Amino acid sequence: MAVCPLSQVEEKPTTTVRRHSQISSINTTIKIKMNGHLKPFECTECQKKFSTSSGLRVHIRTHTGEKPFECTECQKKFPSSSKLWVHIRTHTGEKPFECAVCQKKFRTSSNLREHLRNHTGEKPFECTVCQKKFRTSSDLRAHQRTHTGEKPFECTECQKKFSTSSGLRVHVRTHTGEKQFECTVCENKFCLSASAFECTECQKKFSTSSGLRVHVRTHTGEKQFECTVCENKFCLSASDLRIHLRIHTEEKPFECTECQKKFRTSSRLWVHVRTHTGEKPFECTVCQKKLSTSSEAI
Repeated sequence: MAVCPLSQVEEKPTTTVRRHSQISSINTTIKIKMNGHLKPFECTECQKKFSTSSGLRVHIRTHTGEKPFECTECQKKFPSSSKLWVHIRTHTGEKPFECAVCQKKFRTSSNLREHLRNHTGEKPFECTVCQKKFRTSSDLRAHQRTHTGEKPFECTECQKKFSTSSGLRVHVRTHTGEKQFECTVCENKFCLSASAFECTECQKKFSTSSGLRVHVRTHTGEKQFECTVCENKFCLSASDLRIHLRIHTEEKPFECTECQKKFRTSSRLWVHVRTHTGEKPFECTVCQKKLSTSSEAI
């Protein structure tokens, strides 16, 4: 009885052991390559390494700008055949990769893998500066720019720079006048969608980058606005601090035109105005009772 030196599996005939050893050796080599330990093909431009010569060839095109694969539908060009096939699915609508949890479909397996992390909560990409974790490598790269200040995306029209390609795309519409988002009620058109800026932490979307920045502080706990009177801190915005200061100054700049009662915030004035108009815009989802404030409907 002979034993394979690689897998320690017992085999009877010597030839079988030899064949089994070769298979084990191949499998071991594949595993090493997959784990990234054996990458003999190196880019002379940036020293990035690859496990296959074909992988290196495709990568080199990121330096040369070569895009030999062309879409017959729209003539857009790509550096690899795999990227062309993914693009073709934007024309055909094909989404062959389905989530087993929620049945949402995707054009690429990598998009499906990223989506699955929404269900598992996995965040495998960690920032080396602040240890914050992210679902995707692209989210991590975008976050790292908040530390480095890097803004690699430049407007060719006015040279303004942006940290994300999506931020640049939105900005470019201010030059082109493109308004691709249309109101279904009045048919007015807008440059921005209601959800152009997405939080990488919880995927909530915002129509402005400033709205996203304010929201991100609810995750980080950052409180950069401090009251000089009582030293309370606020994480949301300078406007929250201004409203808070009115507690100390007793300023009430919002006045009801009906009864002259004054309020610290416009939102409190609007709630009050409904006591005069009788308006009840909020409805209970259980009993359909109408209410004047959203807090009453909770």
